Amino acid sequence: MKVKRYIASTSREALRQVKEELGVDAVILSNRKTRDGVEIMALADSEMSDLVHTQTPSTLTSNGIAHYGKNIEPSGAESYSALLSLASEPVEILKASNDVMSASLARDIIAEIQAMKNTLEDQLASVAWGNFTQRRPEKVKLLRTLLDTGFSPLLSRRLVDRLPADLDYEQSLKQAMSALAFNLRTVANDDIVEKGGVYALIGPTGVGKTTTTAKLAARCVIRHGADKVALLTTDSYRIGGHEQLRIYGQLLGIPVRNIKDTEDLQLTLSELKNKHMVLIDTVGMSQRDQMVAEQIAMLSNCGADVKRMLILSAASNGKTLDEVISAHQKSGIYGCIITKVDEAASLGVVLDVVIRRKLLLHYVANGQKVPEDIHAANPRYLLHRIFKSTPGESAFTLRDAEFALIMATKNGGAPSQSEEKSLAGFTYD
Repeated sequence: MKVKRYIASTSREALRQVKEELGVDAVILSNRKTRDGVEIMALADSEMSDLVHTQTPSTLTSNGIAHYGKNIEPSGAESYSALLSLASEPVEILKASNDVMSASLARDIIAEIQAMKNTLEDQLASVAWGNFTQRRPEKVKLLRTLLDTGFSPLLSRRLVDRLPADLDYEQSLKQAMSALAFNLRTVANDDIVEKGGVYALIGPTGVGKTTTTAKLAARCVIRHGADKVALLTTDSYRIGGHEQLRIYGQLLGIPVRNIKDTEDLQLTLSELKNKHMVLIDTVGMSQRDQMVAEQIAMLSNCGADVKRMLILSAASNGKTLDEVISAHQKSGIYGCIITKVDEAASLGVVLDVVIRRKLLLHYVANGQKVPEDIHAANPRYLLHRIFKSTPGESAFTLRDAEFALIMATKNGGAPSQSEEKSLAGFTYD
């Protein structure tokens, strides 16, 4: 089998070369774009016919007998048996070689068909995206705006797909913002400060758990007094971690206790059951660390209703935030607090994750000052802050050609089961 490769600047030129050399009945095995132009892998029709119509065992048997018959004269039963045994050997070899060749050929053909299918799907998706941009330019502009502000392609597509077709860009943006605000679950005012209880602040390293603990403690001290608040810490790993919280405690007039294990936590919480609010500053660890499970077990088995408050950094990327939430959400997350708002280029990434994962947002923090730099979450204000200014150009900003290429590739596929589950319940108000 001689598969020939043709490269030309255009598909038309490559097909012309195939027809001139292999004829109009040539079989095209693959067609793809390369750095040098268009590459076509082709096979002559006669070659394919030879593969399909291979020599039969009867033909080879007769050929074998004729070959050996040149030197051997068949006379009697012995001569005939000898010829028959000689003729049977090529047949067995042929059967084995045919099986190997058939399996290999089948794999090659399946691989080539799959490659052709992928190429065709990409081309059809490009055509569909081109038609979409011509028919709905305002939706394309809105989709570009959502992606540039940090929202995921999954949520952005869902927003754009559900918008009415007769809206212009400004109307579409306004309705999209309304839908995002409607699906962003927030808590009004100081809900946890008013209700009280035991809260553990959990999350990765460096997201601001200790500072956020001090801010919440300060708000509770202002509202209920220092004698109604207690601070606990499990952070015995980080150098100076316990001392940092102790300094905040001294400034607020609150004692800080260090927790070593589950039994220690259980005993301490039983002693502090008369406190209005108990805040636990946990040790920060990677979402992939096996110690996350140990931390969850300690908080779950302490004999008290410890509500876990997940701290999310607005400066993290979307995939990291998804991993962090997945690591903790199985055991139950009471709510979340977004920190480092002042450091993030855009709030779109973190709000996208909060919306898709259906977390309850309590506060946003935008600095190091205690207790000033923490505020109750306001959906309208947060979304207005995202869209009020156009993001500046950066190395991560897609140009028009790059944007069209990516969306043409991704837009045609149906959402996966996990994607549908993550957007279940997403509605317009």
